[in-house]
Amino acid sequence: MNSEELAELGQQLRVDSVRVADKAGSGHPTSSMSAADLMAVLLAKHLHYDFDRPAHPGNDRLIFSKGHATPLLYSMYLAAGAIDEQEFLTYRTLGSRLEGHPTPELPWIDVATGSLGQGLPVGVGMALAGQRLGRTPYHVWVLSGDSEMAEGSVWEAIEHAGVEHLDSLTLVIDVNRLGQRGPTRHQRDLEAYGRRLRAFDWHTIEIDGHDVDAVDAAFNEARSTGRRPTAIIAGTRKGKGVASVEDREGMHGKPLPDAESAIEELGGRRSIRVSVAKPAGPEAPARTARHPVTLELPRYEIGDSVATRDAYGRALAALGTAKGEVVALDGEVSDSTRVEFFAKEHPDRFFECYIAEQQLIAAAVGMQALGFVPFASTFAAFLTRAHDFLRMASVGRASINVVGSHAGVSIGQDGPSQMGLEDLAMFRAVHGTTVLHPCDANQTARLVADMHALSGIRYLRTLRGATPVIYGPDEEFPVGGSKVLRRSDGDRVTLIGAGVTVHECLKAADLLAVEGIPVRVIDLYSVKPADEHTLQAAAADTGCLITVEDHRPQGGVGDAVAEVFSDGRPAPKRLVRLAVDRVPGSATPREQLRAAGIDADSIAAGVRLLVEKIIR
Repeated sequence: MNSEELAELGQQLRVDSVRVADKAGSGHPTSSMSAADLMAVLLAKHLHYDFDRPAHPGNDRLIFSKGHATPLLYSMYLAAGAIDEQEFLTYRTLGSRLEGHPTPELPWIDVATGSLGQGLPVGVGMALAGQRLGRTPYHVWVLSGDSEMAEGSVWEAIEHAGVEHLDSLTLVIDVNRLGQRGPTRHQRDLEAYGRRLRAFDWHTIEIDGHDVDAVDAAFNEARSTGRRPTAIIAGTRKGKGVASVEDREGMHGKPLPDAESAIEELGGRRSIRVSVAKPAGPEAPARTARHPVTLELPRYEIGDSVATRDAYGRALAALGTAKGEVVALDGEVSDSTRVEFFAKEHPDRFFECYIAEQQLIAAAVGMQALGFVPFASTFAAFLTRAHDFLRMASVGRASINVVGSHAGVSIGQDGPSQMGLEDLAMFRAVHGTTVLHPCDANQTARLVADMHALSGIRYLRTLRGATPVIYGPDEEFPVGGSKVLRRSDGDRVTLIGAGVTVHECLKAADLLAVEGIPVRVIDLYSVKPADEHTLQAAAADTGCLITVEDHRPQGGVGDAVAEVFSDGRPAPKRLVRLAVDRVPGSATPREQLRAAGIDADSIAAGVRLLVEKIIR
């Protein structure tokens, strides 16, 4: 296309953005209009994408981090012939694939966006995978709004991209001056953005975002720049082309007042169709061929004392040997999470994300979109920083494994800042998650292997300290199951633990057995989904359940058990929760468990009190 045709395509994208938002009665047409020329040039001249084969490994990746600009994105799909007019007009209606913000409901969208500040970090993950793991030369394009440049996650990504020399990554910043409620921090000061980006070793290009020749030249320059990511900082005008809304406050997130007049002012409807260039190269990823390798998990003897984090690291390394699609990411604590075992055996598939947990999870999301199976690890406590990325990963149907180590007060002297005490609640609350909390080394290794084959977000909680090995290496641990470790027909109470508290429950059971109080002990290693059948049977048999967890009382094992009986099924006579209900200090692991009231002596005391109440 020549310059005049590109300008016409930009106008078409504006018109279509206006009319589709008007038809829906909602949307963000003015934010779409500002970036229309940028995306017209990209679509017609620089994007390499086969819309008939969205899984083609050579396809460029286009991420609308500015996810509210879906009128523009779907107008591009219409111009490319990926969707038709009938579907286009279903925008924001029940059952439509054209949702208000992008999701992978459409096959050409890799990840969900709309929570601002996430697109670039995910794009960094995709560019990293292309640079380190692939041989197919795709390019990653990220459209960002100027408002979201205030997000800390954006600057985590910018620094990481600069350090990694991600020259296949181009950030297009739509600097239209206006945010939701008024002017942005730097308004239309392009140099302010440029100075900051260049400080992180980015190549920057400052242009008029409505000059299609300048935009075209900038995209060419971005593709040809080596060893540095490129940011195209484009000055634009929100609502471009319609005088009543152009560069005016108060027009964000709403259809234009008079769509018909606006369309006439923009020159009327067009029907330009764009033949998007297809990617070059093979249709299968050019990964190094390898012979199938049988998975050989580490094996531990019953009676040994091994930390579950150690078992995780060794199992992950073994899984990496057997499965070439497995990648590992860590937040600069691999010597603690034990991902260092994987890093030493598979350095080409290990990614150091440093102390940037949002980038850690975002990179994993980006890599899974390309067919890899990521395991992202850090301290359980620090995953709270990345909660929004986990939430959006669920919205985007992402499939990632997350591992949080150093969980609970049992870490000991480091104190509360390092203790994951809310992580089970956080992951259980995210839609479609699997939450696992093993108590011994063989159980951990088996669950790591099983996680590989699951879908959605899988969370594994590991412990700092060593715990006794109580299961044999060939034991199976189906997700959604549990293990009954003590059982008799005369059980008075059921103790339910996970992780370190399983061992405390076993010790308490031994203490109580001497006193003639038989108790059942359940290892609820699958916290979500929980084993409803076993828990219901325990409630029917013993009438009393005590959950014991190294976690806050809210949202963890206790709530998981309570929810089993929330649908009207017969509930236990008593349901008691022992959990960490205070702010810990520094103490030894044994002192921490006692102070929290979740050690064996405290559990036994709770059982005695409960039995006494029942007798009365």
